[in-house]
Amino acid sequence: MPTGPALLASGSLRRRRLWTDLARVLSTVFNPFLTVLALFVIMSGRVAHGTFDFWRWMLLSVAFTSLGPMLYIFWLYATDRISDMDMSDRAERAAVFGSFTIFYLVGSIVLAALHAPVPLVATMAGYTTSMALVQFITRFWKISTHALGITGPLVALVYMYGARPLPFVVVIPLVCWARVYLRAHTAAQVIAGAALAATTVAAFFRLFGVQVSTQ
Repeated sequence: MPTGPALLASGSLRRRRLWTDLARVLSTVFNPFLTVLALFVIMSGRVAHGTFDFWRWMLLSVAFTSLGPMLYIFWLYATDRISDMDMSDRAERAAVFGSFTIFYLVGSIVLAALHAPVPLVATMAGYTTSMALVQFITRFWKISTHALGITGPLVALVYMYGARPLPFVVVIPLVCWARVYLRAHTAAQVIAGAALAATTVAAFFRLFGVQVSTQ
């Protein structure tokens, strides 16, 4: 049994592993593909008129923002076109984000053409613009898509539901901490990702006339 300095070292290592595991769990649970899926499920339920309406808007939105891009990433990884699922290489990230921008743009056009509820179109258009900016920024700097991916949905939900989602905003700094702790990003990169998401969502909701709920 370790004693003295060895025991202290063992306890310190265990604590580091605990914090690392927590950071990895937060990064996985609040992955951008999952947060955008949850967002459009919730929003579709909010704006839909009946079951068919819900499934139509939800499946269309999720296909272009979550399932399509996620399957594309799996295909790239399975065919050795990217080095890892996190796209750690900045050049790989920039190229993939360009493809994501096309996914979101097509989704925006489809939803608008089908006269989808305004909040869904506004959100999809906001994601398109955010991803285009991320794709450009990534050529020079590794901005955090995890920070963007958790902040955007929460800001959108505050617009849709007013003050009720506000307690969940605490998740934003937790996810930002996780990405910095895992050394995936710097503090500046996660702050920039969160700021970009909040600004883009607010701008497009205002542009499309979506008001903050007072309920």
